[in-house]
Amino acid sequence: MTESPPQPPSPWQMARSLVLRWLVTSLAIFAAIQVVPGIEFVGPGWEIGLVALVFGLVNIALRPILTLLTCPLVILTLGLFTLVINALLLLLTASIASSLGVQFRVDSFWSALLGGLVIAIVSTLLLWLAGEMPVRVIIHTNRPDR
Repeated sequence: MTESPPQPPSPWQMARSLVLRWLVTSLAIFAAIQVVPGIEFVGPGWEIGLVALVFGLVNIALRPILTLLTCPLVILTLGLFTLVINALLLLLTASIASSLGVQFRVDSFWSALLGGLVIAIVSTLLLWLAGEMPVRVIIHTNRPDR
């Protein structure tokens, strides 16, 4: 059986994916606010969506640069240093959100580290449940074809 080459996503699929990821990030940040002591939010619920937007833009702009600059540390720690990068990006998001008038606060680096971990786990789980992270299972057998 031959597989056809993957087709590029249509503009509607891309828009759907962006909106879904924004909603998932909003829910993940909400979960971090509820679970992690030291992460606080006061205000209308729609402002969490604004925090998620800022968090997404900060991730798009800075994560690749920080990951490249800290590549030896990421390799040396077997990827655990990416949790530190997540924490720094969450702290920066809180700073930018505060400057926009949103009352989203992260008290310490340790709160940011735990919050980044919660956000990563919840986002991954929700995206998987939504079908945005397809799971492909390939089983190889040593039997000759009949």
